[in-house]
Amino acid sequence: MATPPMGPPVGIEGGPPAAPPPPGTDMTGICFRDQLWLNSYPLDRNLVFDYFALSPFYDWTCNNEQLRMRSIHPLDLSQLSKMTGLEYMLNEVMEPHLFVIRKQKRDGPEKVTPMLTYYVLDGSIYQAPQLCNVFAARVGRALYYISKAFTTAASKLEKIGYVDSENESAAFESKVGKETIDFKEVKRVDHILASLQRKLPPAPPPPPFPEGYVPPATAESEKGPETQQAGEAQPPTVDPIIDQGPAKRMRF
Repeated sequence: MATPPMGPPVGIEGGPPAAPPPPGTDMTGICFRDQLWLNSYPLDRNLVFDYFALSPFYDWTCNNEQLRMRSIHPLDLSQLSKMTGLEYMLNEVMEPHLFVIRKQKRDGPEKVTPMLTYYVLDGSIYQAPQLCNVFAARVGRALYYISKAFTTAASKLEKIGYVDSENESAAFESKVGKETIDFKEVKRVDHILASLQRKLPPAPPPPPFPEGYVPPATAESEKGPETQQAGEAQPPTVDPIIDQGPAKRMRF
């Protein structure tokens, strides 16, 4: 059962019809629902445009309205392709729950420019947000959570505390009762440093003795030859080059 075509509202005292204002570009903050119409007619692909024409999202100057005044189905593509200007097209349909209607500008039979998108979800009509607004909202939400994560990390790092190298003793005594050291964080940092130290390559061997250098006599050198040979096989614990630097050489 089809509904009769509906034109724009009639003016006061039988005058010329008053032209309603065109719908705004951003109307994402409102929705439209006519429960009386939904109780009277079924919502399908044949009547969904008549239901959409009742909403404030509908532009009465579109080509679809001209077809309705001529008792032609407003979504007849064979008729719309011969016209130019604003029009509405039924883009996707999932009866009876979802209908996607696209507003576009037609410049030729095969040349159209999409403008806005609306959808009818379970009888309620909404305007779909534009892609730039979706990206802006998602980026703003991501920045909020990133800032919150840095704030939480900074508050946890402050609990570890630090001691000034210049006034180590004085600062430590004044901050013992004020700052609280989180030993779990300290152990976690020590564990990370130990794991990194195990991944590093071993230290290089010490440099060889310079020519003509004679190690100083020690108590172990006075022992038997076997003990002395065993002692010579092991390098000294102190680097001879560093230990016998210019500051420690004998002056004649």
